[in-house]
Order: sequence, then C-alpha cells, then structure tokens
Amino acid sequence: MSDVLVIIPTYNERENIELIIRAVFSQKKAFDILIVDDNSPDKTAEIVADLIGEFPERLFLEVRNEKTGLGTAYIHGFKWALKKGYEYIIEMDADFSHNPNDLIRLYAECATNNADVAVGSRYLKGQINVVNWDIKRILLSYFASQYVRIVTSIPVKDTTAGFVCYRKEVLETIDLDSIQFVGYAFQIELKFKAWKRGFNIKEVSIIFTDRIRGKSKMNGSIISEAIFGVLKMRLNGLPNTKENAKSTD
Repeated sequence: MSDVLVIIPTYNERENIELIIRAVFSQKKAFDILIVDDNSPDKTAEIVADLIGEFPERLFLEVRNEKTGLGTAYIHGFKWALKKGYEYIIEMDADFSHNPNDLIRLYAECATNNADVAVGSRYLKGQINVVNWDIKRILLSYFASQYVRIVTSIPVKDTTAGFVCYRKEVLETIDLDSIQFVGYAFQIELKFKAWKRGFNIKEVSIIFTDRIRGKSKMNGSIISEAIFGVLKMRLNGLPNTKENAKSTD
C-alpha cells in the first residue's frame, strides 16, 4: 500500500480511463488509485474492474448509483481514503487535463516541503498556463479566481483548481458532511475551509491542457454555483486563526 491515494471521479470516461490509470502507475513514485464512478452509461466502471486484476492492491473502484456531482464524488473518495489510512490524498481529473507527471511535484510539496494543501495552479507569477481553451473560457476561469480572492481574501491564485494534494489531517479536520457545493464551488469551499483553519496552502505551477477525448462536464449551473457560493462562504467564514485548525463546521 502506498502512502498516497489518487482519487479520480468518472462519468463516461471510457476513452480516457485506461490511459490515465496506466499513466499514473508509470510514475517513479508509487501511487494507489481510487476510481469513483457515477454509474457511467458508457461502462467506464467495467474497464476499471477488468484492470483491477492487473493492478491488485493498487487500483480500487467505487461505483455510486447515480451522478450527483463532482463534490459528492470526491467526498465519497475522501472518506474511503481516510478509512484506509492514506497519509496524502490527491484529486485528479480523468481526461489528462492534469498531467500525471505533476503528481510527484504535488506530493513532494506536502511530503517534504511542509504544505498541508498543494494546489496545481494555472495562474502563478502572472502567467496563464492553459492549453486548448478559447479566450472566453480562459478569461472566465481567470477572473472567477480573481473574484473569489477579492470576496474571500484567500491567498490562493487558482481557487477553482481541481488538481490538489491534501494531507489527511486537513480532511480529518473539515466536516466533510457539511460541504455544501457539488461543482467548481466545491473546490473553492474546500480550500477556503482549509485556509480558515490555519492550514498551510502552497501552489505548484502546472500546465492545464483541455481534454482531447470525451465531453466537458462544465455547465451554466456549475458556474452560477461558484459565483454565488463564495458570497455565502464569506459570510459564514470562520476566523482565520491557528486555534481553529481542529474545529469542525
């Protein structure tokens, strides 16, 4: 068993799933993988199940009954990871928008550089490291992160990032059942709650590449949730003190 688990939520990712699993397992660092599949009609879970025999005790599969959102899929995975005793838990997309070669860098930021949360950031040092997005989507994502920083004061440049490594202590401290949002606002909420509890968040520069295979899951309701959700988070935010690092929601 590795000390780090990579959680990959899936819904209709049959074109990518075997490729991403093999890419993660090809890294010099040993990572375990948990696929959380939302009962994909395209039989993504069946492909994963076939691969488990090739990667015993390294590849795991949880199939949920229906598609209820990215946030709930990750929470399912977080609870599973904590129960199994993993020290580090990484969020990662299935579509290669997150480069598997960056996994070791995120892990190292937590394991050796004292980060509690390591964020794979597209927006460090004034750069926008995004490939294959049109200008409208780039601007939407970039200014959404700027908006979140202004509203919440969180010192993270890429607040909507979904390529993140957490120490288990962070996820143990946050009441996962109290997480309210299911789309991109979920990513903001989790970082915000970690920061408010005094955990050390560091950003690691990555290049984000839009998917080549399969369809994007982004829609208008997810964007609206992110816009209005941060206002609610700000109003309900806890004082930013180390004393709150062991509090619950």
